[in-house]
Amino acid sequence: MIKFKGVNKVYEDGHKVLNDINLELKEGEITVLIGPSGCGKTTTMKLINRLINPSSGEIMIHQDNIATLDPIELRRKIGYVIQNIGLFPHMTIAQNVGVVPRLLKWDKLKIEARVEELLELVGLKPDIYRNRYPSELSGGQQQRVGVIRALAANPDVILMDEPFSALDPISREQLQDELVRLQQDIKKTIVFVTHDMDEAIKIADTIILMKDGEIVQTGHPEQILRHPANEFVKNFIGQKRLQSHNTLEAPTVDEVMVDNPATASPSRGLAAAMKLMEKRRVDSLLIVDKNNKLQGSVSIYRVLDQYGEESKTVADVMKPVEHVVLTGTSLSVALNMMTEYQLSNLAVVRDDHYFVGLITRGSVVSHMADVYSSEIIGGDAHAAI
Repeated sequence: MIKFKGVNKVYEDGHKVLNDINLELKEGEITVLIGPSGCGKTTTMKLINRLINPSSGEIMIHQDNIATLDPIELRRKIGYVIQNIGLFPHMTIAQNVGVVPRLLKWDKLKIEARVEELLELVGLKPDIYRNRYPSELSGGQQQRVGVIRALAANPDVILMDEPFSALDPISREQLQDELVRLQQDIKKTIVFVTHDMDEAIKIADTIILMKDGEIVQTGHPEQILRHPANEFVKNFIGQKRLQSHNTLEAPTVDEVMVDNPATASPSRGLAAAMKLMEKRRVDSLLIVDKNNKLQGSVSIYRVLDQYGEESKTVADVMKPVEHVVLTGTSLSVALNMMTEYQLSNLAVVRDDHYFVGLITRGSVVSHMADVYSSEIIGGDAHAAI
């Protein structure tokens, strides 16, 4: 549908923005251009409607070299949605949506019907919103109008330049959902620029990741998440996202366990054991020998029951550990075992019973929160824009 053939862009000061871009953007798909600031993603998109012209190379839409087309006519056939919406404040919503059809000299009744159809499509009732002005709409509603204005003349290609980045997180997520839903019906060729990897993963059929004016990796979101091309891609995606996608479905106990739980040697006295439990804020200790082999466990209740016997050690009151899991065991297996035997924790050992760590319900919750809340905690500052 859209092809870039050896495209370069060099400005007059010698700064090279794009270096030998070769791309094919598939018809009827959402292709997301993403990368750090200054990587060339917006420049690449603006080449498609000739807001910028390449220094060399060709860009084809269908079989037409766009360099041979009148740029104004070209732009009227390509929808364009920008971050700041760009609605005309002195025009009603209906007039804004109908701008390009009027320029194309559509019949008045046809324009009115198209405006009503599109307003309905994005949940804005025509009777309520048709005659309102942009200032009377929320930011999310204005951006919906911006999207349907780009659809008004039924173009084959729609360019979207960070269209949702200025919105609050809730409106942004709603519009992402809206775009995905709309695309199922309209099947347009959409080129979408963003700096937000979560947004790209959510909406894209194909992701094109760029750096320093070059394409680093192209593929479906699933492919990029599972097979990042290099360290740059891994870092840009973020370790938490990779972990969430690739390992959360079946993490092992090694990823979730506490690796420094409260332990004691068999020779420790009962008073010392109680003091250690108090310090670590736990109600039991795992007992390991000098070779770190798991010997048993002792609870605060067992210690209190025998506390009057000063000569006794934890070895005298400990109980065998009946249930353990080996390193590498799936977390789901461990959780099923904890549920079945009503365990508050579960020791992780090697084949030789060498103690490695401890699964607790708290460690599981902490792991889940760490994976899922990376953006909330500040893993991606852009998510809050």
